[in-house]
Amino acid sequence: MLDRKFILDNLEQVQENCVRRGVLVDIPLFAQLESRRKELQKESEELNRRANEVSKSIGKATSEEERTARREEGKCLREKNAEITRQLEEIVAELDVLHRAIPNMTHPDAPVGADDKANLECGRGKTPLPEFDFQPLDHVELGQKLDLIDFESGARVAGSGFYFLKNEAVLLELALQMYAMKLLRSEGFLATTTPDLARNDILSGTGFHPRGNETQIYSIENTDLSLIATAEIPLGGMFANQVLDAEALPLKFCGTSHCFRTEAGAAGRASRGLYRVHQFTKVEMFAFTLPEESEAMLYHLRDMEMRIFDELKIPYRVVDTATGDLGGPAYRKFDLEAWMPGRGDFGEVTSTSNCTDYQARRLNIRYKEKGSKGTKLLHTLNGTAIAISRGLLSIMENYQQADGSIRVPDVLVPYTGFDCIRR
Repeated sequence: MLDRKFILDNLEQVQENCVRRGVLVDIPLFAQLESRRKELQKESEELNRRANEVSKSIGKATSEEERTARREEGKCLREKNAEITRQLEEIVAELDVLHRAIPNMTHPDAPVGADDKANLECGRGKTPLPEFDFQPLDHVELGQKLDLIDFESGARVAGSGFYFLKNEAVLLELALQMYAMKLLRSEGFLATTTPDLARNDILSGTGFHPRGNETQIYSIENTDLSLIATAEIPLGGMFANQVLDAEALPLKFCGTSHCFRTEAGAAGRASRGLYRVHQFTKVEMFAFTLPEESEAMLYHLRDMEMRIFDELKIPYRVVDTATGDLGGPAYRKFDLEAWMPGRGDFGEVTSTSNCTDYQARRLNIRYKEKGSKGTKLLHTLNGTAIAISRGLLSIMENYQQADGSIRVPDVLVPYTGFDCIRR
């Protein structure tokens, strides 16, 4: 979340940022509540001071009547303070809700717009769009013909939006994970597997909403745990309430995990098949940096995503994400959108975000410089290396052949042991 003092010192700027990002937060109310909180805090401190003075004076009273009067005065002061404290707690709780709803500020170069239609294309990958001399199929049809994906059994077991991968598709999923993890390790990322569950305060700290009507999170009943939507959540939470040495930064992690999302409201052909599902595997990148290094790290993560899809030889474009399409924690975000012949359009396959100190403040992750007093908030960044379901979709549709087979990208053949899928 944003620094409270920054909000109060820049009310108009923060309100304008909320409007541009399509977030309804009453910033003037936040300022009013904060002013009232300060007033009540001072009043409570004054009542405490007076109550302490009265308490100390009881022993100095010269008569029982005077002692009784002072006890009564102390009681009244404590009762008043109890009521002030109750009001203060209510205001603090309301302030916290408003504070957490305020999105991060936005990079001045981010395109302004209400949704992804305003995203600005800023580059293309090395691989040109495929030219088929036959009518290409989408991955759902290919999966059925080659017996690679079973949506019917998935729905029978867990409901719509779940699926079984079968035969060569299973090895392709594992190959994508191994390829991405090996590449990232060679670039200095520390490889991890993460828990598939996280405490709700960690979810909230990274900017996800574990409860409420708009949540995309599966909660575990009667616990303080939820299924993670991305490895960003546990990776971001690794250092919650910790102080890191500045000399150790940046820290780069890659984590493979299952991801669970309710995908409430998602529908339409664009969401068909593997594109929007309730469970998938993903390799995620996450970085902790000094504030002055975070912008360079954002481009590094974006370049890693581009390298992966260039090496897979999948056509894509890079878009600078518009203000209205940014998630709450993101200061700036780039998406890679792969060409998907089945829909005849591009579809998002990766995103990378600079969250500045927004998550670090919520998670209380700080750093300390050698020889300096105090601590400072570091910056956090995240980026998708490969979301396996959309990676599979992209490979199947772009590598399909006229005879109904699917070639395997060259970089994956060492991990699969085969270079073509056919029946």
